[in-house]
Amino acid sequence: MPRIPADPGRFWRVGELAERTGLTVRTLHHYDAIGLLRPTGRTSSAHGSGHRLYTAADVARLQQILSLKMLGFSLEQVREYLGRADYDPRQVVRLHLARVRGQAAELKRLEDRLAALSDALEKAEVVSADEFLTTIEEMTMIEKYYTTEQLESLARRREEAGEAGEELFRQGPQQWAEFQASLRAAMDAGIEPTDPRAQELARRWFALVSGFTGGDPGLFLSLKRMYQNEDTIHGMDVAAMRPGMEWIEKAAAAAGIQLPGA
Repeated sequence: MPRIPADPGRFWRVGELAERTGLTVRTLHHYDAIGLLRPTGRTSSAHGSGHRLYTAADVARLQQILSLKMLGFSLEQVREYLGRADYDPRQVVRLHLARVRGQAAELKRLEDRLAALSDALEKAEVVSADEFLTTIEEMTMIEKYYTTEQLESLARRREEAGEAGEELFRQGPQQWAEFQASLRAAMDAGIEPTDPRAQELARRWFALVSGFTGGDPGLFLSLKRMYQNEDTIHGMDVAAMRPGMEWIEKAAAAAGIQLPGA
């Protein structure tokens, strides 16, 4: 157990401690009243117990109380936790540190998204409500189906690919639109998934998907879950596309393409 260095010559009155910590005197009085943080000493007074005096050990306990509160503990839970025989202040600091680091990572991701939106605003005189809604939709959709590691992997691959990667990224929507048109034409013509023409379409589809996922099976499954669970994605009617996706997966199986999770 770490030792809190004693400083018998240093005391803080309640007002001083409130000013240093940003807490209110009322809050410190409340912590005293409920037995959560009782000051070690008091000034002498002819009319009573005098003013509260807090020591370095009291300050250390106050830090633990505030960390536990920020971790979601109620005041009653904080008091119970600090009274446990196995209580270790190091563990509280480690838990709080992990929480703060997680929040920092979330803020960094939010910073990146807002930077992208800021860039869009700088380039256009007017950004429509639909564009803001699309941005929100993309943010929530991405977080729903892709892990942080997967998003970082996608960003890293795009960055490493340089200008060639940017060009492929821009061509992606057109390539998918052309593929969907070919898929609808094959289904309308009554072509069976076992037909060699269907299998060729399946290879084309798998190449497009692999280009996006980089061959990562986890990304493939995340993408598949999104298309299975959402009816609309970025304005596309995904529900209407599901029969085609079932057809193409059967054609992929006939072509001997091993899909992740199959």
